[in-house]
This record gives sequence, structure tokens and C-alpha cells, in this order.
Amino acid sequence: MKAEHAGLAVEGSVMASDAFFPFRDGMDNAAAVGIKAVIQPGGSMRDDEVIAAANEHGMAMVFTGMRHFRH
Repeated sequence: MKAEHAGLAVEGSVMASDAFFPFRDGMDNAAAVGIKAVIQPGGSMRDDEVIAAANEHGMAMVFTGMRHFRH
């Protein structure tokens, strides 16, 4: 997590992403540093696995249904 590497306290923070999480490791890593909630567009083929990981870690998750990642 970039914020943690910069020495910022992230315990209790919300993590936002402009693209979906393709694998559960994003939730596992976020939980390991104290992230408590995630907002993301969803749409990954593995959304069920990502949701399960968030649930296992007691993290709230919001799906926007809208991607903002453009290239």
C-alpha cells in the first residue's frame, strides 16, 4: 500500500479504486494494514472471491457499478 510505504497511518481508512479488484489479494493486503472499507466499481470475473475476502476480514465494500479507469 503506497500510503503505508510513505509512513502514513492507514488504520481505519477507506480504500478507493477506479477499477475492479481482479483477485482477493487486494482485500487481504488491505486488511493487513488496517483498511476497514473499500469502494470500487466491481465487474471482475472473481467478484465473489473478492467479496468473500472482504467479508472474512470484516471489511465493508461498496460497488459503484461505474469504472473511471480510462486509457
